[in-house]
Amino acid sequence: MTAVRSPQVAEPPRSTMFSNARVVGGHFYSSGMHAGDDAGGVLGDGSTYDQTRQTLLKIRHLLAAAGGRMDDIVTLRVYVTDIGEKAEVGRARAEFFTGDFPCSTLVEVSRLVEPGLTVEIEAEAVIGGSAAS
Repeated sequence: MTAVRSPQVAEPPRSTMFSNARVVGGHFYSSGMHAGDDAGGVLGDGSTYDQTRQTLLKIRHLLAAAGGRMDDIVTLRVYVTDIGEKAEVGRARAEFFTGDFPCSTLVEVSRLVEPGLTVEIEAEAVIGGSAAS
């Protein structure tokens, strides 16, 4: 089992005792990623669309660091603070996925780890598992 690191994605503080992502046996697992800027703010314009896009960019960077591609993702778990924004989540997802789409769960939650965050996403992938790989 190895931790995955990318220069484009800040490492969590050691005191939080978690990794952004791990790979074991060709399987990639990410922690819940979000559009936080690691200084208490939010990357981008703050909209649910842009937060989803920023979050998927982080996942793409981590997956690439592990040797994978977005099409290798098997499942996503998406947490939003307003289920009414599901079309905006979908609009952002359309920029990252083609062909056979990953399995997915979309759940509304009351809040996320930092104020202003509206989306958090976990991903699981099989490195090299997509037909495009």
